[in-house]
Amino acid sequence: MKSVDTLIDILLVEDNEGDIVLTTEALEESNIINTVNVVRNGKEAIDYVFNEGNYKDVSQPDLILLDVNLPLKSGHEVLTVIKGDERTKHIPVIMLSTSSSERDINLSYKNHVNCYITKPVELTDFFDAVTNIEQFWFNTVKLPVRK
Repeated sequence: MKSVDTLIDILLVEDNEGDIVLTTEALEESNIINTVNVVRNGKEAIDYVFNEGNYKDVSQPDLILLDVNLPLKSGHEVLTVIKGDERTKHIPVIMLSTSSSERDINLSYKNHVNCYITKPVELTDFFDAVTNIEQFWFNTVKLPVRK
């Protein structure tokens, strides 16, 4: 488990500006020292994770929060690329989406998502969901060592 003083790199893949603001605010209120990097489409997410294009000098994230519905490449396509590559399949990916469709949930797990969370509509429930993500992934779970 990473200690509380260890910097956690989180990649947020989200195209909705309101959800970006809410998620980053919720993460900033935590007791965990983290860096949140945001990309707004599936192509940028893949470039970021594989250090391509404008993201040649970024470090690999410790955790990815991935929306299903994204421009250019869907969250499902991004997930398939990440989990299908030896260099990145160890990175925990959480689908954080407004979609609660059985198809999206089943396809995400079929493609090896670590967990699927439907974004709550109510603000306090959304903050609680992000807090629960942090508590589980940074206090309970032992994350893989960054490569």
